[in-house]
Amino acid sequence: MGRPRSMTGFGRGEAEAQGRTWIAEVRTVNHRFLDQRVVLPRRFAACEEQVKKTVAQAMDRGRVDISLTAKGDLADRGSFSVDHGIAEQYHRCLSQLQDTYELSGGITVSDMLTIRDIISQEEVDPDMDAELKIIITSVQRALLACDQMREQEGQSLKRELLERLAGFEKIVSTIETNSPKILEQRQQELQVRLAKLLSNVDIDPARLAQESAIMADKSDITEEIVRLHSHIEQFRQYLESDEAVGRRLDFLLQEFLREVNTLASKITNASIAHLGVEMKNEIEKLREQVQNIE
Repeated sequence: MGRPRSMTGFGRGEAEAQGRTWIAEVRTVNHRFLDQRVVLPRRFAACEEQVKKTVAQAMDRGRVDISLTAKGDLADRGSFSVDHGIAEQYHRCLSQLQDTYELSGGITVSDMLTIRDIISQEEVDPDMDAELKIIITSVQRALLACDQMREQEGQSLKRELLERLAGFEKIVSTIETNSPKILEQRQQELQVRLAKLLSNVDIDPARLAQESAIMADKSDITEEIVRLHSHIEQFRQYLESDEAVGRRLDFLLQEFLREVNTLASKITNASIAHLGVEMKNEIEKLREQVQNIE
């Protein structure tokens, strides 16, 4: 059974190593091309390109938003150190204040920590190769979850498309069934019209019938009906494919519309004109749904 995928989906994936957990969230919506937006902590911006490559391997088109966050053991972000020079100067100043103003009580750690520069944090660059592996694993898991959701949505879209296609095909078959009668009626109308126009002209009745038949033949819609049946069958075949078929389906619907317009221009019959409008409406509804197929 074919598995067309919807363009709309969401997936969440986690990967953990050395006390840190990376969480990836992937959201996808309809877009003509593959358009990615990656949100990463600033310190890991260098990983963005590899994240995009990973997404491109899993998706052909669509707007994709990827959000990556880290939680857990962040001890590798840096180490703390004491500036003993500043600490010594500050302690000496506090001692002088005590001696000069005869203040009671000893100097505490809290007193010393009122100067921020005494203790400083030195950042340590993370191991990007190790972090990248965790990040990509979380992205792959999020993409897998998103793909499962898109596949479920795609099956629902497939059922809706097949139902609409069946309705469209029914209209085509109705026109096909009625076309011989309509063509015959058209020929008779043309004969009457030509007879009136040439009432004062001596013309062979056989020639008159021949000319009216030639004019009526221009109203023959057999080719358009055959091509429409062919397009409908091809549409169904595309829906049975596991490949990305959204663009092909969209193009095929343009061919549907071309044939319907030609058919409508050939026949001036009121009932056929009404069915032609119905077919165009169905094509438009099919196109709306196809826009969300990858």
